[in-house]
Amino acid sequence: MEQSTPASASPWRVDDGPGAVLRLITTGQARTRTAISEVTGLARSTVGQRLDALAAADLVVETDELVSSRGRPSRALRLNPAAGLMISVDFGEERTRIAVTDLATTILTERVMRLALDDGPETLLDIVGAAIRDAITGAGLDDVPVAGVGLGLPAPVDFGAGQVRGWSIMSGWDGYDIRSHLQQHWRVPVLIDNDVNLLTLAEQRRHWPDQTHLLYIKAGTGVGSGMVIDGAINRGAQGAAGDIGHAHINGYGDPQCRCGNLGCLEALVGGWALARDLRERGREGIHDARDVADRVKRGELDAVARLRSSGRILGEAVAYATSLLNPDVIVLGGLLSVTGDHLLAGVREVIYQRALPLATRQLRIVPTRFRSRAGIAGAGYLVRDHVFDPATLDRTLATGGSPFGTLD
Repeated sequence: MEQSTPASASPWRVDDGPGAVLRLITTGQARTRTAISEVTGLARSTVGQRLDALAAADLVVETDELVSSRGRPSRALRLNPAAGLMISVDFGEERTRIAVTDLATTILTERVMRLALDDGPETLLDIVGAAIRDAITGAGLDDVPVAGVGLGLPAPVDFGAGQVRGWSIMSGWDGYDIRSHLQQHWRVPVLIDNDVNLLTLAEQRRHWPDQTHLLYIKAGTGVGSGMVIDGAINRGAQGAAGDIGHAHINGYGDPQCRCGNLGCLEALVGGWALARDLRERGREGIHDARDVADRVKRGELDAVARLRSSGRILGEAVAYATSLLNPDVIVLGGLLSVTGDHLLAGVREVIYQRALPLATRQLRIVPTRFRSRAGIAGAGYLVRDHVFDPATLDRTLATGGSPFGTLD
C-alpha cells in the first residue's frame, strides 16, 4: 500500500477528493450523486470524476436501490464490501477470536482459540498468523486483497507505537514491537488498540452513529472504559485514557488488586473479585467471572446481591466520569452486563444521585446491543478508518496505487 507519496502528488483537496466522497458514502451522510453534490458543493461533473476514481479502484458500486430526492429518484451508492478483506483479532483473557471480514465488517470466516496470554508475544503472534492464513485458505479467499489487520488487546496500548505499555495481564508483552513482528510477512497496515476502545468504536458506529459523545463501560473479568468525544475515540496523550478499573475507590476496605495496588475499582467489582468474595462466603465452584454470571442467571440470591452491590460501586466511578465528560449515552457491556438488569440498576441508581443534573437531563444509560463479536467489528472499523482516511486514500489513488496489500 502506497503511504510515502507526498500530499502534493494528489490533484485533489482533502475536503473534496475521492476519499472525502467515500467517507460521505460509508457514513450514510450522502448516498447519491445528487446528495454528494449538495453536501460538498461540487458540480455533478466533478462528483462523477471522484466516483469514477473510486469505481476504478473497485471501492464504490451503484446499486439498483432508488433514493428519493427533490428531483427524480437517484440510484444509491455504497461501499463495495467485496473489494477487500480485513483481518480482526480480539485477544481475550479466556479466548481469542480471529475473523476475516469484508469491508462492511461482515464476518466471512472465523476461529475461536484458547490461548494463554502469558506464553508471550512471539509464540502467540505466530499462532495467530498461522490461524489467519488457514482461515483465508479454508474459505477460498486467497485471491482477495487485504486492507489491513486490527488487533484488540486486554492491556494499555500506546496506539501510535502499537505496543503494550506498563502493567497488564499480558506478561512479557510490555514494549514488544507487535507491528514489526507481523509486518515481517504481512504487507498491510497493522493497527493495535486496547480492547475496550474497539468495543466502544463498534458500539458507536453500529448502534449510535448519531451520538458524538459516548461512554462505554466494560464489566467482565476486569473493568475498563472507552470514550467517544466529538465523534472520535479519545485515547489520551499516551493511550491510557479510560483505565477506570484501576482508579482508587475509598470506603470499601482497599482489597488487593491484580495490578499490585490496593482499593482499585476492579478489585471491588471485577468478575474475578466477585468470585473471590463469593468463595470467601462459602460458595464452592466459583472460580471466575463466567461462574459468577452463571450463578446470577440461575437466580442465586447471594450472587445477585453481590452483583447489585458492585453495580452501585461501579456507579460511583461512572458518576464522576459522567460529570466530567457529559456523554449523550453510557453503554454498559461485558460478561457481567448480560446477566439481566442487576448491574445496570445499581449503576443507574448512583449516577442519577451523584452526577450533575445538567449532565443527566438527557442521558441514556443502556446495556450493549452486542452479544458477541463487538471486538471483531471494532477492529474492522479501526482498519477501515485508517485505510480509507481521505488524505491517505487520495494520495494512493492519485498515483494509480491500490489501497490494499497482501499476506505472504
